[in-house]
Amino acid sequence: MMKNVIEITQLEKEYGTFKAVQNVSFSIEENKIYGLLGRNGAGKTTLMNMITAQIFPTAGVLKVYGENPYENAKVLNQICFIKEGQKYPDHFRVIDVLEVSKELFPNWDNTFSLSLIKDFNLPLKRKIKKLSRGMLSAVGIIIGLASRAPLTIFDEPYLGLDAVARGLFYDRLMEDYAEHPRTIILSTHLIDEVSKLLEHILVIHNGQLIIDQDADLLRGMAYTVVGNGQKVEAFLAGKETIHRESFGGLLSATVLQSDNHSERQQAAANGLEVTPVSLQQLIVHLTTKKGEIA
Repeated sequence: MMKNVIEITQLEKEYGTFKAVQNVSFSIEENKIYGLLGRNGAGKTTLMNMITAQIFPTAGVLKVYGENPYENAKVLNQICFIKEGQKYPDHFRVIDVLEVSKELFPNWDNTFSLSLIKDFNLPLKRKIKKLSRGMLSAVGIIIGLASRAPLTIFDEPYLGLDAVARGLFYDRLMEDYAEHPRTIILSTHLIDEVSKLLEHILVIHNGQLIIDQDADLLRGMAYTVVGNGQKVEAFLAGKETIHRESFGGLLSATVLQSDNHSERQQAAANGLEVTPVSLQQLIVHLTTKKGEIA
């Protein structure tokens, strides 16, 4: 039986009249990789700050390892939260950050941290404040991976990293996760890049949870049909579309898949072009279909 690491019920966070998180309920199981996705300002960081006891909820129930995380050392010892713009003392060098991390995280693996330093080509003796943005991101990634914390949360962890370094992060994460399973939450807007890693997906939009779904189910959830406008319109009758655009006499429509798997064959038989929809496209459509501009 899977244990829940996080249980959230009707969670709210208000700043004055602004509701950053509204009536959100979900649970997170142990030893799974979750994607917490959504546009900037959707409420993702607010949610992570509540889970890691950086801020208080306004209302609702939040349990981490069955307890309230606020000022709870037993719970907080099991969490590693890597966020963008982490501040370090001015005189700290890369090696100092590793030394402090060794004290902070009970499962810290020093050998692993040093091999990651080599992988990311980081200068151990350089002062943190002299690092480029990409190198600073790499420091966070190394701490997040080498901490082996039972609950590890990465909030947009790779700003300034190029595609090669991001690929290295994903590879090391998957290799280490296979050997040392733990609960990992990745919050990112690079959805297609991480989609292969994710087992479960949570999407926050305007402070509300709009998707809480197994990643494999979500991947097959939509498809796009393109063809003669009238033929496409006829095909769409009775189906839920989440996006449409026309150009000339052609119409392109993104359709939410029903349980009926013959739909795509039917579209192809009618001479319509059928293409799968990536996770990123699906989430963009779902978070902009409410008459907003992306």
